[in-house]
Amino acid sequence: MEKSCTLLIHFDKGTPAIANEIKEALEGNDVPAKIDAMKKAIMLLLNGETLPQLFITIVRYVLPSEDHTVQKLLLLYLEIIEKTDAKGRVLPEMILICQNLRNNLQHPNEYIRGVTLRFLCRLNMTEIVEPLIPSVLQNLEHRHPFIRRNAILAVMSIYKLPQGEQLLVDAPDMIEKVLSTEQDPSAKRNAFLMLFTCAQDRAVNYLLTQVDRVSEWGELLQMVVLELIRKVCRTNRAEKGKYIKIIISLLNAPSTAVIYECASTLVSLSSAPTAIRAAANTYCQLLLSQSDNNVKLIVLDRLNELKSSHRDIMVDLIMDVLRALSSPNLDIQRKTLDIVLELITPRNINEVVLMLKKEVVKTQSGELEKNGEYRQMLIQAIHSCAIKFPEVASTVVHLLMDFLGDNNVASAIDVVIFVREIIETNPKLRVSIITRLLDTFYQIRAARVCSCALWIIGEYCLSLSEVENGIETIKQCLGELPFYSVSEEGEGTDSSKKTPQANSITVSSRRPAILADGTYATQSAASETALSAPTVVQGSLASGNLRSLLLTGDFFLGAVVACTLTKLVLRLQEVQPSKVEVNKATTQTLLIIVSMLQLGQSSVLPHPIDNDSSDRIVLCIRLLCNTGDDIRKIWLQSCRQSFVKMLSEKQMRETEELKSKAQVSHAQPDDLIDFYHLKSRKGMSQLELEDEVQDDLKRATGEFVSDTDDMNKLNRILQLTGFSDPVYAEAYVTVHHYDIVLDITVINRTKETLQNLCLELATMGDLKLVERPQNYTLAPESSKQIKANIKVSSTETGVIFGNIVYETSNVHERTVVVLNDIHIDIMDYISPAVCTDAAFRTMWAEFEWENKVAVNTVIQDEREFLEHIIKSTNMKCLTPVSALDDECGFLAANLYAKSVFGEDALVNLSVEKQTDGKLGGYIRIRSKTQGIALSLGDKITLKQKGGS
Repeated sequence: MEKSCTLLIHFDKGTPAIANEIKEALEGNDVPAKIDAMKKAIMLLLNGETLPQLFITIVRYVLPSEDHTVQKLLLLYLEIIEKTDAKGRVLPEMILICQNLRNNLQHPNEYIRGVTLRFLCRLNMTEIVEPLIPSVLQNLEHRHPFIRRNAILAVMSIYKLPQGEQLLVDAPDMIEKVLSTEQDPSAKRNAFLMLFTCAQDRAVNYLLTQVDRVSEWGELLQMVVLELIRKVCRTNRAEKGKYIKIIISLLNAPSTAVIYECASTLVSLSSAPTAIRAAANTYCQLLLSQSDNNVKLIVLDRLNELKSSHRDIMVDLIMDVLRALSSPNLDIQRKTLDIVLELITPRNINEVVLMLKKEVVKTQSGELEKNGEYRQMLIQAIHSCAIKFPEVASTVVHLLMDFLGDNNVASAIDVVIFVREIIETNPKLRVSIITRLLDTFYQIRAARVCSCALWIIGEYCLSLSEVENGIETIKQCLGELPFYSVSEEGEGTDSSKKTPQANSITVSSRRPAILADGTYATQSAASETALSAPTVVQGSLASGNLRSLLLTGDFFLGAVVACTLTKLVLRLQEVQPSKVEVNKATTQTLLIIVSMLQLGQSSVLPHPIDNDSSDRIVLCIRLLCNTGDDIRKIWLQSCRQSFVKMLSEKQMRETEELKSKAQVSHAQPDDLIDFYHLKSRKGMSQLELEDEVQDDLKRATGEFVSDTDDMNKLNRILQLTGFSDPVYAEAYVTVHHYDIVLDITVINRTKETLQNLCLELATMGDLKLVERPQNYTLAPESSKQIKANIKVSSTETGVIFGNIVYETSNVHERTVVVLNDIHIDIMDYISPAVCTDAAFRTMWAEFEWENKVAVNTVIQDEREFLEHIIKSTNMKCLTPVSALDDECGFLAANLYAKSVFGEDALVNLSVEKQTDGKLGGYIRIRSKTQGIALSLGDKITLKQKGGS
């Protein structure tokens, strides 16, 4: 039989004490040695040693000791020793203990009395406790509160014993009297707790008679009151109106723990707008007053739950929630922004954006090391605000464009993507954005930001002045040509390349300089370059950002520059009446493009130009030399149309997600609905009325109904033994985050009583059993429910196996029935999730575990295979539907899911149709931990065949 344990102490088994040494120390008169020996004896007992010979030594030498520490250790020793024999009868030597305990309960020292009373709380032997009851009751009226509060707890634990109600018939009466006269807050709390657990009606009556004074009670007592209210309201919902008033009065308590509990109790009991508003206000107050980050995160979680169930009320508190951004912790800032972004309405959008702008400006001070990441979060938040409410874009876009040259590349990319979307969705801002972009283009330092900014310049410079400014800006940022110089000695080896005629060349470069009044001026920097072997004509910052990036060998950017210049020249042909100017711009552009090609093919840079970029640049040269109308249409219109289509699809996807998140609830047609105006209002406060109405609404919309769980329950029952086994067992497995609960039904199929029946389980993988198995006795043809808890520490496929062992009266050997294995499926831990393409790529690059599974399936359609994999792996497809449309014999898609432990699972599926009609290709899985990658791979290998 498993024994209850009331005490746990860490014990290092390295140097176990020897029983004889302990005995000697206990028999001596040295108090510190006695204390040390008692501690060793207790630790050995806790670790399974029996030490039977110590008991008499302790009775003789330790019981008489007057030292408080020795007495406390003696009580701990008595708490853990075996007090009964094999048949469950109390050992006769325990009578010696009884006398000592009675003396302690009448001891003149308060500490000895108090710790003895506390010891009695953990004693469950009626035979030992019974003779001590008169002494315990005397202590209820002791002058010292330490003794009174422990005496109340002792009375409570005696009353809760199996025969406790006979031993202490009038305990509730006595405790009620104590409660009415007691002044000590801790003793008062213990008395109320005793009534709450043992005589709930009396606790409720006491509470209702003292309603007006609850707010003056101590923090400890108020916490028990809230617990009582929760319990009463769960069992009797009709009564909750009067209790909600008590909770609301407690919201003004000085203790933060009490007001937090009040708020969560209000939310769990009532849906009345007044109550929810009071709870939400309380959470916001805690969010700002508490300095502990963990508290803030918990409160934000509560606000997030309120947001999903009571959005209308939360909308009014949006600015209070936003004040949490003042915390320097990134997790708090992220959670706050996530909550706020879902509460934005046309009424509060301007205030929110103004606040976010102030925060962005603050991040420029650069005091905190995480400023870059925080700024990136703010930019993404402003971006989503501007997409939902385009009218605010004009107030933020120019501020954000200052960050195009940000050292944090990620936030600069976010800004440029934001600008690209706004310039398309807000045509009124186009001119001002282009002007600003051309002015600040030289500050951009990152290649990816440059590429995106160049695309914007190429697509949205429409008027003559904009096109000319665009070409001029790009020329300035590229610096003077050529990009490298060749010496005359090198002519033999490199005759195809142009060589300058003079012995030295003056390279002049220009860039805008900012004057004291904030305006721009152009300054020239001339430098003499002597000719020698082929050398790069270095572009310092003075010669522009594009030149510096090209000279590092970034030819993808070179191709983007070539395409942008080509687009600008094609547009110039439409808007510039003077043919001479057009031809001049065309030749200058051609010169730049050819120089880039030459740089790519020279030996100056460590890596030559890649073929894709080379082809693209050559295409630009051909286009400028010979332009047809169809090609012009593709370059000047089709790109923009594709972008518009991409934006509209993104919008559509977001709308669909919002719809799917909306709560679906079902009401039964015969459910009773009460009508607000027909309600009896006698003696009901406004809050009680509101609460009743909200309950009716919930009943009408089916929010109280949840039949689906029972339906699913039947699907998840696993048979553990055969029908012909003497013991039949089946399990219902519930996976809840870090816990797996096995609810096992064991049925005795025989006509005999099964004794010492024990369910023994063992696990494989990252699973741990929480409790040790207990023994049961099972009557003929009866059944027993056994619960087993298992802790999970990571997302991996685990296996639980075990057997049932029992004895029968006529067979002395134990019989063993082996159980079926229970496989814990990884699918229980992962759920579909959404992330941006950029985030997916970043994670794909960072994660070190990859599992590559070859496609092997009977499915012959690529799209059908993708659907099958999504269904089998419980993942979300991030690739938009339009990208998967049409037949081309090839399909690539990204899938994403998140585990309950916060781990990310990334899958890339690439399949193509082979000549024989079958599908071939690979599915690659990446994750931060090995468990997910392997388990998902196994799952896909198992399920991908399809067909059957």
